[in-house]
Amino acid sequence: MAPDSRGRALLLTVTLLSACNLAPDYHKPALPTVPAFKESGPWTPAQPADTAGRPDWWTIMADDRLNALEARIAHNSPQLAAAVARYDQARALVRRARAEFFPQIDASSSAERERAVFAQTGNRFDYRTYAAGGTISWEPDLWGRIRNLVAAARSDAQASAADLAAMRLSLEAELGEDYFQLRGLDARIDVLRRTIAAYQAALDLTTTRFTGGAASELDVGRARTQLASVQSQLDQQVADRALTEHAIAVLIGEEPSLFSLPPASAMDPVPVIPVTAPSALLQRRPDIAAAERRMAAANARIGIARAAFFPTITLGASGGSATTTGMLLSAGTGVWALGPALATLAVFDGGRRFADLAAMHAAYAEAAANDRQTTLNAFREVEDQLALLNHLADASARQAEAVSAAARTNQLATIQYREGAVDYLQVVIAQTAELQARQDMITIATRRLVAGIDLVRAMGGGWERPPQNR
Repeated sequence: MAPDSRGRALLLTVTLLSACNLAPDYHKPALPTVPAFKESGPWTPAQPADTAGRPDWWTIMADDRLNALEARIAHNSPQLAAAVARYDQARALVRRARAEFFPQIDASSSAERERAVFAQTGNRFDYRTYAAGGTISWEPDLWGRIRNLVAAARSDAQASAADLAAMRLSLEAELGEDYFQLRGLDARIDVLRRTIAAYQAALDLTTTRFTGGAASELDVGRARTQLASVQSQLDQQVADRALTEHAIAVLIGEEPSLFSLPPASAMDPVPVIPVTAPSALLQRRPDIAAAERRMAAANARIGIARAAFFPTITLGASGGSATTTGMLLSAGTGVWALGPALATLAVFDGGRRFADLAAMHAAYAEAAANDRQTTLNAFREVEDQLALLNHLADASARQAEAVSAAARTNQLATIQYREGAVDYLQVVIAQTAELQARQDMITIATRRLVAGIDLVRAMGGGWERPPQNR
């Protein structure tokens, strides 16, 4: 066969083999969904406009202070900056993998001083040699190894982008939770301060009655105990508020020593949050997208492991010039070489390649299991928050009745004690019941607001799965 014919045959063979891909055919997992959430209750089904990407999802809570705090996360949060850096690393690895598609060119040069001796005369003389050259090599992607490297890196980068979105959503939701916990603490502090004022008035009344002989010292001791107990509770709530305020400062990247939020005792109403269909949840959750992309990356790595069983061909060329005069271009001696170099495979490697392939299959199975678990957790989280919101709404209505009844009972007990109809123990019982009822009411209101935040987070916030180029 003529040399040019052999060259064309080699090029045709390389071209045909470059179409090979040893990775298994990848299909996104088909996950079963239900037509509606079991715990949806009275919550409003989302309309098409509601499911559109809304990056400022927290505005549904209708709290201007929260809106201002949330806007600062994107610019100041160190945790979010770290997630952005991880995404940048993943994108750089994609570029690195793509670089293997292209030839590698190396250049070299040398300058040496040498000494020679004439055997006949014994005379010595020094001379210099100069050399310069270069090589070019390229590995055709015969078995899809490089393509699968790129596919795995690209899927990892897409997973990292989804991780970034999940981190952003998590930080935004955590800030919302801490903010409403802070507002709940403000409401508790307000109730305790008003309670302290009422208990101080009750202690003054009891002391006056004791001075006049109408009450016993036991009543005064009970009144003092009630007052001191509530003062202790106030100190604890103030401490909890400080810790929560510090946590908010760190979330938005501020120094806790320089950050403060003014108190606001009024609790925000719980908004009606549109609920997407279960099938849409798979497109709204960044963690589900990340888990699926890691499955795709694991699938591509199976192809990489399979390619290790086949030979690789490296096409290379080299050339250069050497001289003793320093004139490489005009007086140098040129050399060049061109041709393929077939890399031979080890006849025996102790089962290393089979072990690598088995590990990649196991990694894919792990990624598939993680994807399934992530999806199940997503549906559970939505059902959990819907159940909380529904049942806490009922609990709030009943607790409001309990607060009203407890306040009336306390009022009656105080009147009867002033008139001498009951002892102070009845007042203590009524006071304790009212304070507990009011605190329980605040706890329920806080839990409802936090559950609203967690429901939005469980549905993916304002994130939507971007189109993917594979």
